[in-house]
Amino acid sequence: MSKKSINPRKGLLKKAKRIVVKVGSAVLTTKDGVNRETIIRLAGQLSRLHDRGMGVVLVSSGAVTAGRTRIAEAFGAKVAQGISDLPARQAASAIGQGRLMHDYDEAFGWFGKATAQILLTRDGLRDRERFLNARNTLEQLLNWGVIPIINENDTVSVKELQFGDNDTLGAMAVGLIGADLFINLTSADGVFDKNPDEHPDAVCLRCIDNIASLDIDAMCNGKTSVGSGGMYSKMRAARRSAQLGVPTLIVSGKDEFSIEQAFENELRGTLILPEEHTVSSKKFWLAYHDDPSGSILVDAGAAKALSAKGKSLLPAGISAVEGCFERGALIRIKDTAGATLGVGMTNYSSSELESIKGKRTSEIEKVLGPIIFEEAVHRDNLMIDAAM
Repeated sequence: MSKKSINPRKGLLKKAKRIVVKVGSAVLTTKDGVNRETIIRLAGQLSRLHDRGMGVVLVSSGAVTAGRTRIAEAFGAKVAQGISDLPARQAASAIGQGRLMHDYDEAFGWFGKATAQILLTRDGLRDRERFLNARNTLEQLLNWGVIPIINENDTVSVKELQFGDNDTLGAMAVGLIGADLFINLTSADGVFDKNPDEHPDAVCLRCIDNIASLDIDAMCNGKTSVGSGGMYSKMRAARRSAQLGVPTLIVSGKDEFSIEQAFENELRGTLILPEEHTVSSKKFWLAYHDDPSGSILVDAGAAKALSAKGKSLLPAGISAVEGCFERGALIRIKDTAGATLGVGMTNYSSSELESIKGKRTSEIEKVLGPIIFEEAVHRDNLMIDAAM
């Protein structure tokens, strides 16, 4: 329990002007496909929040499942059961996305709400101009009172450029719209101190006031596989939102859930409080718009200058370079023990850094010619303690 308040949830929902709600396939679907009753129930709750003057953005999974159901109807269960590789899943998503959006549009329409479909790709958000275009579009929709429904554009995303799970996409949406609150609806009752399936004595943590201090890997038995979601991805998304100064509520969406009640009853779900020292939206985008292309190891002096003093990284502090990357790539920055300190956008390629690592600024010109950048990674393009 947090020491900051007897019930830190009280008042959070009233203060929120914009919220992102993420709902996954585990909540939306059954063995028979997408559960329309769940969609109607969710639409009703979000519409009530919208009636209170909130801007509401929904991040939803379920397109592949909806497509698989339609394929089974049209071509038989055997064909639907054979959907496993990426092209087949992309094709199923192309079929299912329209169906899913139709169900949402109809359900929200019953409550007098207009919806808009937003399909995003990681490749689309890695470009700063396209990122800002997406933000402007969402801003206009919210100003009109529309409820945007976001999903990954699975049909055109290749594996290397996928978000990996909609928890990650949900955290990106928090930064994209400048949300005040992130709600993650899941199949679990909340976040447990250890896996409740393996440990009957596991305790649900009702409030986490310092997510950065937790060993998420250990709590969640390591990372889940790409695309499968799970509590690890939800905790990582919550950590990222906390860095923006945004609280996260992870709560079960399987029961007759009520988002409003969860903010009054501290025995439902897990509230994760924001960090006191937040990052800018630009640094947030910089750190999470892409996966790192490589790594650089820094000596103890450079590690201290980066972590404790907020300095830029100079080539003199680099002891080793890992991987192959170009100028402008996102890279990990590690200490001598191999622990990740943060991520940043490099001013030099891996081959250039290999040739100038450990050298003073005055020596760089002798190796590379006229100096373009004194810093290997400028502090404005650097985020320490990133939740990767």
